[in-house]
Amino acid sequence: MKKVNFHTHTYRCKHASGTEADYIDKAYKLGFDRIGMSDHAPFMDQDYGLRMMYDEFDEYLEKIEECRIRYAGRMEVYKSIEIEYLPKYESYYEFLLNDKKLDYLILGEHFYMPDDNGVYPNIFNPKCSDTYPDYAKGIKDGLDSGFFTYVAHPDLFTLGDFAWDKNFDMAADIILDAAVKHNAILEINANGFRRGIKEYPDGPRYMYPHRRFWEMVSKTELRVVVGADAHSPELLWDDAMDIAYKWLDELGITPYDHFE
Repeated sequence: MKKVNFHTHTYRCKHASGTEADYIDKAYKLGFDRIGMSDHAPFMDQDYGLRMMYDEFDEYLEKIEECRIRYAGRMEVYKSIEIEYLPKYESYYEFLLNDKKLDYLILGEHFYMPDDNGVYPNIFNPKCSDTYPDYAKGIKDGLDSGFFTYVAHPDLFTLGDFAWDKNFDMAADIILDAAVKHNAILEINANGFRRGIKEYPDGPRYMYPHRRFWEMVSKTELRVVVGADAHSPELLWDDAMDIAYKWLDELGITPYDHFE
């Protein structure tokens, strides 16, 4: 099995530690074949919080490029960011891919389309499961836009303190139908395993990943990667990564380890 990770953060997002070089050097020491840096992306016009500032962005890319050159021929190093999809930023996504020359964009939907009062709902604060299909539609719209190769933690919506119900089914169907349509790469997220098992109305489980969601994925031919979602260099490979690979093996899913 090749060691890879395409979901990696730095100190710049204000809730992680380590520089670009810290992660990339650690990945090489761990015997990685490929490492992708993907910190939480800045927006030009608004600070949505817990992400790098726009005036740091060029330095972030320069530091990754320095490491890419240093490890050329020994380990592949990718430039990316994790970012939410909002339709008003379509020209910005084009700019990131075409002008900033990012290798891929990770669709990491945390907040999504604003409500009638201009408030952006956040998936970490769901009021009820009725909001989940709207969240899933945000992911669908992002994939329909054509800018995103990779969906981080597609089952993040399962962290809410609710039993699986019809809204979970609807959200999962919306996400998986869109992923199949666009041949997207889905990520099983090790950071969810790190959060541990919690008691829910329908029994104990991880907040995410959710076994039922990944059983649904196993019935498709979608590509699945294990994402460390590392917020410190030590988390590039830990027990949570081992659990993620074990889950995929139990589900009969072969982990994907590269970009075409």
